[in-house]
Amino acid sequence: MKVGVISLGCAKNQVDTERMLGLLQRFGYDFTPDPGEAEVLIVNTCGFIDPAKEESINTILEMAQYKERGRCRALVATGCLTERYRADLSEALPEIDILLGVREYEKLPGLLAEKLGLPLPQRSCGLSDRLLTTPPYRAFLRTGDGCNNRCTYCAIPLIRGNLCSEPVEQLIDEARALADRGVTELTVIAQDTSGYGVDRYGKSMLVPLLKALNGIDSLHWVRVLYTYPDTVNEGLLDTLAEGEKLIPYLDIPLQHIDDDILQRMHRRGSGAYIRRLLDYLYKNYPDFTLRTTMMVGFPGETESQFQTLLAFLRDYPFDRVGAFAFSPEEGTKAATMPDQVPDKIKQARLAALMAQQKPISLERNRRWVGRQTELLIEELTHTHAVGRTPREAPDVDGRVKIPRRSYHAIGEYEPIVLTAAGEYDMKGESL
Repeated sequence: MKVGVISLGCAKNQVDTERMLGLLQRFGYDFTPDPGEAEVLIVNTCGFIDPAKEESINTILEMAQYKERGRCRALVATGCLTERYRADLSEALPEIDILLGVREYEKLPGLLAEKLGLPLPQRSCGLSDRLLTTPPYRAFLRTGDGCNNRCTYCAIPLIRGNLCSEPVEQLIDEARALADRGVTELTVIAQDTSGYGVDRYGKSMLVPLLKALNGIDSLHWVRVLYTYPDTVNEGLLDTLAEGEKLIPYLDIPLQHIDDDILQRMHRRGSGAYIRRLLDYLYKNYPDFTLRTTMMVGFPGETESQFQTLLAFLRDYPFDRVGAFAFSPEEGTKAATMPDQVPDKIKQARLAALMAQQKPISLERNRRWVGRQTELLIEELTHTHAVGRTPREAPDVDGRVKIPRRSYHAIGEYEPIVLTAAGEYDMKGESL
């Protein structure tokens, strides 16, 4: 029986999708990228912000059409949206045959068997195995689920609950298993990656975990995403800089720099602490790649506070900056705060921030022209090989293009020299 899966949202949700696929594979299901051929269609939804909710609902409705014009016998909706709005979805979308939340994936084989008239599973339905949806040379390692930070704008704790870290030994075993399957680039993720282990061990265990991952021979690159400001310290930066396989890449979503806004957001880590951390990094490790995310138009944000944010990004340049306008999410404290910023002002501030960042990103890229690095080849055209250096994280950063050679292969690491820089992408030559 063929299954088609659409995974929406973040990489953390993608790991859930992979575990679900691994579970179904153990029970004999096959998979198809063509929804018209699938007898089971699964939409793993995102419910983080309104546009993501709309995309999830629209995708469910689109897949429901294959119950009439395809082979679909069971439409399954899972993930964050169904976790939060199960009753509403059940009433509003009767096309859905099975609704599962974020902690119910193990029920899927049994529910599908009941729906499709198949024999009920007679063995354990654990989620230990993953069927990777990434290219075979890279994978995500999720250190846990949930979050304890309780940012006033964020619905993740309402959906995923409190931080629940995996045991260190289990993560190391999973990483080794992925490496044995051919994974050479591992990206460590969570809602709050630098807080990994605080709930289980009483302190952050990210540094010990990274040191263990650095010792897995067949891994080539290990990258960390989604660190939280107040649990990023000099020790973590030193570890990332000094590990042979660890990428000197800091992804630290700051959201803002003004202390009043940070307090209203319930973000730990003051503007002064953030500046001290970056001063240490610029002084000791000037070649680090820096990525952050900023929010504009948070309730009560004044023009002066926005200008403080712009000045900070000029004084403390980041290679990559993602930005978004505040969106009032149902059930969050920020949604009902006074002094909501008008949409027109939010969009103007967003445009101004991104316009300022473009030449900064260009200058940060230009620093690398003429320097040697490695390219992980991910695509081959008739004329070029395209991929990423250590400075580009998968799915979110730019790409690097070099003239194609006959020996180039996808998934291989090619020594190159960078020859030209754009705001996001770069060009190079094989050595």
